[in-house]
Amino acid sequence: MARTTGRVQSNRAFQPAIVIALFVFAMFAMPSIFDATWIHNFTQMAIFSMVAASVGMLYGRVGLVSLGQVAPYGIGTWITVRLAFATDVPYPLLMIVGGVGAAVIGVLIGLPALRVSGLYLALVTLMLAVGVEIILFQLKLPNGGSGFRGVAASLTAITPVRRPVFAQTDVAYFRFAVVVAFIVFMLAVAFLATKPGRAWASVRQSEPSALASGIDITRYKLIAFGLAAFMAGVAGGLFAGHVQNSIGVNEFNRQAALLLIAVVLMGGINSLWGAVLAAFFAEILLDFLTQNVIGHQFWNDFALTIFGIGLMINLIQTTKSMERKGLLE
Repeated sequence: MARTTGRVQSNRAFQPAIVIALFVFAMFAMPSIFDATWIHNFTQMAIFSMVAASVGMLYGRVGLVSLGQVAPYGIGTWITVRLAFATDVPYPLLMIVGGVGAAVIGVLIGLPALRVSGLYLALVTLMLAVGVEIILFQLKLPNGGSGFRGVAASLTAITPVRRPVFAQTDVAYFRFAVVVAFIVFMLAVAFLATKPGRAWASVRQSEPSALASGIDITRYKLIAFGLAAFMAGVAGGLFAGHVQNSIGVNEFNRQAALLLIAVVLMGGINSLWGAVLAAFFAEILLDFLTQNVIGHQFWNDFALTIFGIGLMINLIQTTKSMERKGLLE
């Protein structure tokens, strides 16, 4: 599967014209072809692709193995939810604020995390995901009450998160999600095509060589952490409006963290197209299999077992590779 995926990603057909064609297809053709259930799934796919892209940015472009990208995803969701209940600020701005908040926290977390790498960094970031899961549980996400700290008296009393005035229906919100995902991906492309992208490539290839070339490794790693957290935080804000009053902490728990990195590895970490494939695996293929091929619980357990084994093998190989390069003792 990995070899086939790599060939697809390196195919010359993946040109800007193809991107525009797919964007137009998603915006205008898909709402006419698919029913409400699949539009819901494709909306979630657009959201998940941004989180997957943030993982690919860290792992594939900089060599930072992070299992904690569900953390800024959850932080962005919580910030957007609370501001949506407490203010009348337009929803797109709320998402940006959620992304910035997640980026700030991502940079603060990145500072101590930079002291470790490889498998050790993966374990530290997984602990971050667990910590955020506990905090969100204590905050009773999605809360549903008014103001910054309001909490609904019961689950049935949770108020739906408001959507943008121009995206009230599911179809309109799907189009909104596609546009946001497109903008976030273009932001990532802009970074990759400029100085940070070149610095990240050098760091991933060899940190000692990058340091000898005058690259400020700490600075560019923090930029990567901040950008990846911003992307995941914006996705979290989009997720809040998508599910409205059905947000659960399970979306940001340790199991979700492992599933995220697993599908990103399956899709490909060295290309933004890999993030789209990862989102397809997680939100479309998995849903199709659970509904039409085999039971939900069995398939979930089986899939997570396979994903987990593949993940550990990949992390062990990465750590050994870094040891050979002299990056780990």
